[in-house]
Amino acid sequence: MGEMTRPTVATVHLEAIQHNLGQLRALVLQGTPAPSVIAVVKANAYGHGAANVARALEAAGASMFACADLEEGVALRQAGVQRPILVFGALSVSDLSYVFEHELTPTVSTPSAARALEAAAARRDQVIACHLKIDTGMNRLGFRHDNLARTLPPVLSASHLRIEAVYTHFATADQPESPWLEEQRRRFDQAIAALGAMGLRQIRRHAANSAALLRDARTWYDAVRPGLLLYGIVPPPLAAANLELRPALSLTSRIVAVKGLRSGEGTGYGLKWQEDKPRTIAIVPAGYADGLDIRLAGRGQVLVRGQRRHIVGAMNMDMMMIDVTGEDVSPGDEVVLIGQQGGEEITAREIAGTIGSIPWEVVCRLGSRIERVY
Repeated sequence: MGEMTRPTVATVHLEAIQHNLGQLRALVLQGTPAPSVIAVVKANAYGHGAANVARALEAAGASMFACADLEEGVALRQAGVQRPILVFGALSVSDLSYVFEHELTPTVSTPSAARALEAAAARRDQVIACHLKIDTGMNRLGFRHDNLARTLPPVLSASHLRIEAVYTHFATADQPESPWLEEQRRRFDQAIAALGAMGLRQIRRHAANSAALLRDARTWYDAVRPGLLLYGIVPPPLAAANLELRPALSLTSRIVAVKGLRSGEGTGYGLKWQEDKPRTIAIVPAGYADGLDIRLAGRGQVLVRGQRRHIVGAMNMDMMMIDVTGEDVSPGDEVVLIGQQGGEEITAREIAGTIGSIPWEVVCRLGSRIERVY
């Protein structure tokens, strides 16, 4: 630390994430029975830093965590997380010893995964807890909902697998005009009934990502799986009127140079931005190597001295230029890329809209050389 801190820093407000968890738990308390919350911390907790975020969520009472693969699960255990950790991803190319050494809860989503897990558990003379994934129309991972009578009997009869829960994933929960959320929910209910007929009864169920959680309480089942909402971002185009969420991450930098341009001069690669009158630009040491999208050039804005300022010229690998004409700015002035300054705010959702992306990508892509301060 000391003087060696780069000026571009992501500040993660752990108490905001804890507050958001509390808001979500209060919302789903209206369910009967009230579902538990599985906190999704995959992809380095959506760019926020999995170790610190998971520890904060565990302290705030998250009942379970979910990550993308076994390696992410191991990292959470090494960070000291004690609660159960569900691994979403396929196990086909993974080292299954991690499951046993770190007490991870794997997802069985293919016949081959069930066979491999059963064999590994049998060798250790252990019974391993797992979750079963049903594909209700996303057509990604999971046992097809309409083929369970053929695919599942060997899984259900595996003597070293204890199926603790069954789940599915919605493909269109953030598209209110699509009929698929309702169709997938109906198929999931039918799959649960089919599993019951095969002897798997009274099984815990979960299905709702952030968008489904907001849209339809019938998707809450026994547990909900918020990701984006935990970080204080509402999935577009949805609103969350009944939740008071706080954005957890702010991204700031500092002006390192201020420069005058004469009429007709440009700035940056390709000299793409040229004006027919003199302009003043400021240089900010953050670029696409930090995960900032190159489409922000000419479209995006930042905050300087409480005012919105346009990003001009091309987005560079390690820096960007902003138009500060007519503003008294100096090297050292704070620049807010995501977050609040004065009465203004720039959100990840706004940035996603500006560049034609999604807020998940905006936060997940924040580069590893950006220091996270908690």
